[in-house]
Amino acid sequence: MPSSVVAKMIYDDETETLRIIYVSGMVYDYKKVPLEVYGAMKASDSKGTFLNQHVKTKYEFEKVELK
Repeated sequence: MPSSVVAKMIYDDETETLRIIYVSGMVYDYKKVPLEVYGAMKASDSKGTFLNQHVKTKYEFEKVELK
């Protein structure tokens, strides 16, 4: 089911960076996210709820300015 919040998720296993591209177009990189957390988010019924409860509050992040 498509998310109303998350447009796309990209995971870099070398850096453990989870890039979230929001439906709004904003892009954030969440740092040192374990592969297991990414897998659980992919499998979750609500990507937005999972993101709010298990990622945003626990991992450092930075806003990415795409050119």
